[in-house]
Amino acid sequence: MKRPAVFFDRDGVLNEDIGYLYERAKFRWTPGAREAVKAVNDAGYLAFVITNQSGVARGLYKEADILALHAWMAEELAEIGARIDAFEYCPHHPEAIVELYRRSCTCRKPGPGMITTLMERFQVDPNRSFLIGDKLTDIEAATAAGIGGYLFDGSDLEHFVKSRLHNR
Repeated sequence: MKRPAVFFDRDGVLNEDIGYLYERAKFRWTPGAREAVKAVNDAGYLAFVITNQSGVARGLYKEADILALHAWMAEELAEIGARIDAFEYCPHHPEAIVELYRRSCTCRKPGPGMITTLMERFQVDPNRSFLIGDKLTDIEAATAAGIGGYLFDGSDLEHFVKSRLHNR
């Protein structure tokens, strides 16, 4: 049986967007972010994070830094009984300094690759799933993947998410 899911953009939705964030000392949850993830869990939805991380392609940090930050985020969420079912990130950029990551790809938003990968891996119901992002490229990725998309207004994320869950 397919399950519904909420796809969260990371920077600007779950945490304050300070640009090229990879250090937990600089990480700040947005208001209601952890509670929003818990609300998604409690509603029986899968919770995913999808994030462009071109800082890797630009040589600013390594993939290991992203993985460490995501592991720390998971620990922080677990403290309130919340969880992210999977984190997906795109380290690519067509103008990358680090040659290994220099490419155009479908995983970099506005491409739908991260979303479709998770939908296939977790048997997600697209009709009951949606994305929350802070940029039009996030919404374009959702549309390309065949799910709804909401532009987060920067308010309390818990309230924002709960109002969308109750409208489904």
